[in-house]
Formats: sequence, C-alpha cells, structure tokens
Amino acid sequence: MSKTERERSLAVFIDLENLAMGFQGHRKIRFEVQKVLERLVEKGKLLVKKAYADWSRYPSYTAPFHESAIELIEIPKRSQTGKNSADIRLVVDAMDLAWSKPHVDTFVIVSGDSDFSPLVSKLKENGKHVIGLGMKGSTSELLRDNCDEFIYYEDLERQEENEQRLATNLNAYLPPSLNEKQREVFSLLVEACNALRRENHEVLYASMIKDTMKRKKPSFDESYYGYRSFTHLMEDADNLALVDIERNPKSGTYVVTRICGEGEDRSPGTISDRPSEPGAKPTPRPSRGRHGNDNSGGGGGHRR
Repeated sequence: MSKTERERSLAVFIDLENLAMGFQGHRKIRFEVQKVLERLVEKGKLLVKKAYADWSRYPSYTAPFHESAIELIEIPKRSQTGKNSADIRLVVDAMDLAWSKPHVDTFVIVSGDSDFSPLVSKLKENGKHVIGLGMKGSTSELLRDNCDEFIYYEDLERQEENEQRLATNLNAYLPPSLNEKQREVFSLLVEACNALRRENHEVLYASMIKDTMKRKKPSFDESYYGYRSFTHLMEDADNLALVDIERNPKSGTYVVTRICGEGEDRSPGTISDRPSEPGAKPTPRPSRGRHGNDNSGGGGGHRR
C-alpha cells in the first residue's frame, strides 16, 4: 500500500477569532465545527484538536467544541496580551508538536490569516503535510497557496447537502424488505467509499473502507448489523449493486472497483447525485458464496 493510501495522523489547530470575524457578514452561515471534523476524519485519524480564543467572547461555541473533544486554549483579552497572542500560542504549540511527535504527519490550520503562512512553510520544511481551512471571503491568498491542500468552509456546506440527497436516494433505492440496521450500515458503507474517492483513492481496499467507517462511526462493528465478517457485508453490498467488488490478485482480499452512481450508467435503479426515478428499484445480483470467517475486512468469502 502506497504512502498516500496509508492512514494519516492529523493535528488540528483552530483560530476561532479569525473564523468568527469571517462569519460576521454571513448571517445564514454559522461555523459548525462538527462539519469540519467530519470532513477531516475522511483524511485520517484525528490525534490532536486544539482551539484558541478568548472564550468569554464566544460562549456559544464552548459546548459544541467540548462535545467534539477539542481542547480549548484560553487566550486573555487582547488589551492584556497584545494583538497576536492567539496566533503566537498556536504557532508555538504546532511547532512543538511537529518536533516532539514525529508520527503526526499532517497539520490542519483552520484559519484564513496570512500570519500563519510562515508556520505553514516551516511545517512543510519539516516534512509535514499541511491542510488549510477557511472562508472564501476572508482567507488570504498567500496562506491558501502555501498549503498543500486548502478546503473552503462553503464547500463543506455543499458536501453536506449532497450527502443528504445521496442518503435520500439510497433509502429509496434499497429494497423495502431491508430493516433499519441494514439501511444504516449500507449508507455508512457508501458514504465511506465516497469519502475515499474524495481523497483520490483509485483502488478501495476492504481494510481502508472499514477503517474509514470506524473513523466516521467509532462504534461500528459489523456483527451488530448481523454479519459474521466484513467480507460478508461487502458481498451483500455487491449483491445489491451498491458496489462492485473483486479479489485483489496479490492479497486475495476484496477491493471495490466501482461505487453506485459512478461512470455513465444512469439506468433506473442506480444512485447518483440527482434525484432518483420515482419507483426505481434495484435489481439484485446473484448471491455470492459465503465461505471463511475473516473479520479483518476483506479476507473471507469467495466470489463465483
């Protein structure tokens, strides 16, 4: 498995004061940290999450940040500490982590402030992958162009709308005989596959899909949904035409070669980002054989 396919270890640093200023002119949009974390968890494991602000000025943010297990770093009023105290503390913590925790390979700077551009350069100099995230109207081009990747918050809003539409289409696509648990797990499976596609993974290994599902839903266990192994879950998804799977010739485990809605096939019963045809139902494929008891994600059943 290549370096880009291995799970990243992320550290997230949030400059809340800069974000709050960027959101002032957007009455219909409010910064929701959960949307940010849901996007970042698609990239890898979130090991460190810190946010910097004078929290007495932003009391409405403390509860959702606490619920997301983000460490709140208190920065006193600017009149007491100087204009860039939050920026300085964030930079010091980021560099300290970069030097003391070499296993953390990806740093996320949630801010649009150009003052962080030197930090980005130094992190990249130390071999770190740097992701920026901010508002389109308040993000410095210098910061944006210096990052390895940059995510606009507005794009997260559109992604959420697309996922809600996909979930609606998926629910209409699946056979009525499926129970709620099965609908839930198939929705999570397709969501994880789409997340890996967003990260430009061409080959989706079963183990990668399972890891992504567990990051999105830490309590995930296929046995809760009635499957003896993750292999059997994959086979059922293939039988319902939610994914196409085949054996990897080297490892012998399953890989997903196609997700429903990909390619040119738009016949009734397929899922896309467009509303599904009224009454469209899937055409199940012949059931796969179920042999083996591998529970690691991709090593059990045989395809015939």
